[in-house]
Amino acid sequence: MRKRHPVVALGLLGVLCVPAHAEARDIGRDTLAPNDGWAAADGGTTGGAAADDAHVYTVTDRAGLVRALDGGSDTPKIIKIAGTIDANTEDDGDHLDCADYATDGYGLKKYLAAYDPRTWGSAPPSGPQEQARQASAARQAERVALPVGSNTTIVGLGSKAVLKGGSLQVSNADNVIIRNLELRDAYDCFPVWQPNNGGLGDWKTAYDTLWLRGATHVWVDHVTASDKGHPDEKEPTYFARNYLRHDGLLDITGGSDLVTVSWSRFADHDKAMLIGNSDSATGDRGKLRVTLHHNEFESVVQRAPRVRFGQVHLYNNRYVVPEDAHDYRYSVGVSTESGIYAENNAFTTPGHIEAADLVKSWNGTALHNSGSLFNGYPVDLLTIYNAYNSGSERDLTADVGWTPTLHTKIDSAATVDREVARGAGAGRTP
Repeated sequence: MRKRHPVVALGLLGVLCVPAHAEARDIGRDTLAPNDGWAAADGGTTGGAAADDAHVYTVTDRAGLVRALDGGSDTPKIIKIAGTIDANTEDDGDHLDCADYATDGYGLKKYLAAYDPRTWGSAPPSGPQEQARQASAARQAERVALPVGSNTTIVGLGSKAVLKGGSLQVSNADNVIIRNLELRDAYDCFPVWQPNNGGLGDWKTAYDTLWLRGATHVWVDHVTASDKGHPDEKEPTYFARNYLRHDGLLDITGGSDLVTVSWSRFADHDKAMLIGNSDSATGDRGKLRVTLHHNEFESVVQRAPRVRFGQVHLYNNRYVVPEDAHDYRYSVGVSTESGIYAENNAFTTPGHIEAADLVKSWNGTALHNSGSLFNGYPVDLLTIYNAYNSGSERDLTADVGWTPTLHTKIDSAATVDREVARGAGAGRTP
């Protein structure tokens, strides 16, 4: 490593010069190990490891991060995040709140009055208030949607690197690594009312903390993602539906492929991880190959993950549902043409949640499951699912049509339950 002057100095646009002795091991040029899941296939994943010195950045604010991302360019780059970066800020660092983004006369009370189902009906919102909502949402998107290009590595420095309020978006990019970073509270100021969603209507939000869309060769490791700061359960109810402010924690859609998510923590959220976003997205066939291993899903209501089309290896993960959970729905979602190969996962839940609640199917046909523990006891989730849902949903078979070959050592679920509790999440890289 190049020697640096032993004085910390803040440079232009949030670029920080950090003394070499103040840094932990430099993980910026780490690459994904051979055989470590689907992202190791077809040449592997190296991120920005080939970056020259001119394209290695340490950033401390949104302006510095945007400059380093370079509009999502393909230039090899390593971006190191130091401290907490708030995406909801002006270029000069002033914080922005929802009122700062509102424009063209938008107001929540006016929006609710305009589209109350008792008077508006079931048609999608249109007219002045919906137009004002869209204009206001576009202003926020300019701040918080952060494009990540090919050949990029983003890592957090130390144990307290945070991106708050931002949505990292890897769109049609290849060869990306994101590690040792807390992604927190991708908060949508302007949800849209969708009257026909789910039969009762629902609020639709815009931002995932991390969104892979048409992305290939992506390694996400030791990331913590949550709604910390603005939990949706504390939001009010409008039109008899919770006024959601967050979308997914990590969504993998649009033909994304060859992804490994390891040693990460997903917490305090409703819809955590969607792999494949539509039954009609038949272009996803043969793609959405994802490995999830040594991750923790804690206080997650659903989608951990929910899968369409993809071949997903789900092994050595830890699931924790808290004692006071009142809205838990399921953990593993089996949907259209999905092939989930689940091995040696550990589930801990309170007494009112049954093993039959852990799996849910929508047009799914198969689930491989072995080595699961439920509250410390071995359990055959496939057999239990079929027994409890016989007559209401078609049985799932054990043949998902493929067998994983790219993976690290697969430990027992009991071992994993302890190791993942200690080692998953940001600030815990070895």
